[in-house]
Amino acid sequence: MIVASASDPDPVMDFCIPKSPPNAFACKNASAATVEDFTFSGIKSPGNFKQSGFSSKPVNSNVFPGLNTLGMSLVRADLDVGGKVYSGFVDTSNRIFAKVIEKGEVMVFPRGLVHFQMNVGDTPATILGSFDSQNPGLQRVANAVFGSGIDEKLLEKAFGLDSKELSKLRKRFSS
Repeated sequence: MIVASASDPDPVMDFCIPKSPPNAFACKNASAATVEDFTFSGIKSPGNFKQSGFSSKPVNSNVFPGLNTLGMSLVRADLDVGGKVYSGFVDTSNRIFAKVIEKGEVMVFPRGLVHFQMNVGDTPATILGSFDSQNPGLQRVANAVFGSGIDEKLLEKAFGLDSKELSKLRKRFSS
């Protein structure tokens, strides 16, 4: 059995503002840093959630150089009409932890577990998230499983689907 683990390294300096993003390896001189390097206004406004009911604006070191080498990133997620968010995650024994959260409440998702949010109120909702990784990425489960090139026989066995059902899912979730 092979086990792999990875994480962002601890910083060895106070900060590293890239000379020219996204080149995180060459830092500009610390004396040339300004407060503008450490502030970001790109999540002031909601994203366009009209088509799918959801939009996300990732904030990582590619768009906010001040985050470079800090081992963190953020996201603003906007959900169409709702205002209250049904939020939760599923642990590795398939136990669900979920509840409706409202303005001012916080929910944490343990690292690496499948999690979800759905607006269930009557006004738009905004979620601010933080991650303990400089660039955590985003992967939608259905797209990753049914929109990829995973062998059809494997998916049929794993999900108990016939080829017709699988074909519908592949068509719906392929990029």
